[in-house]
Amino acid sequence: MFLDLSLGVEGGVIPYRPEVMNLVKARRDSSNSLTRSGEPSANCLPRGPAMPFTWGEGPRKIVQTPRLLVILIEYNISHRQIFLDGRPLPTDPNPAWDGYSTGKWEGDTLVVETAGFRDGQWLDASGDAMTDAAKITDRFRRLDFGHLQIEITIDDPKAYTRPASGSRNGCVAGARTQHDEDAQQTTPQS
Repeated sequence: MFLDLSLGVEGGVIPYRPEVMNLVKARRDSSNSLTRSGEPSANCLPRGPAMPFTWGEGPRKIVQTPRLLVILIEYNISHRQIFLDGRPLPTDPNPAWDGYSTGKWEGDTLVVETAGFRDGQWLDASGDAMTDAAKITDRFRRLDFGHLQIEITIDDPKAYTRPASGSRNGCVAGARTQHDEDAQQTTPQS
């Protein structure tokens, strides 16, 4: 797990435009990492599209049909849908928290392009920024039975001076059941 996408970027720094770097610094300085006042989940808002891969949100389940792939995220009961039917990304989409995603297979790698984001979102758990001009390309590849590699490239001309990429390897648990979680519910210990 990495909480900061920049840790996987060449040189360890996302190439922000100066005015956006000031926003990122303000987000990071606003409070400690667990209770940031602007952090999406602290305000009951959906997380950005890279958050499920940069924050230890618990299990995720991938469900694939010939025309659609859905990633179910146990934390905060959220999901991401990726259309595999050959449709293009919308040219003038209604901005969405997770944007709009289309994917295609290139050999053993699923390449997913996503655009149409709401402006001002957090890219990852450390407060890195993205704008409504962002386009994210994810490359999902199963390394072996128990491991998945995810490469993320963000091209956001309003926020970055050039595209930035990072990668992460995750564990694949195999067949398991997603469980409902309620942050308010506690189970008595016997």
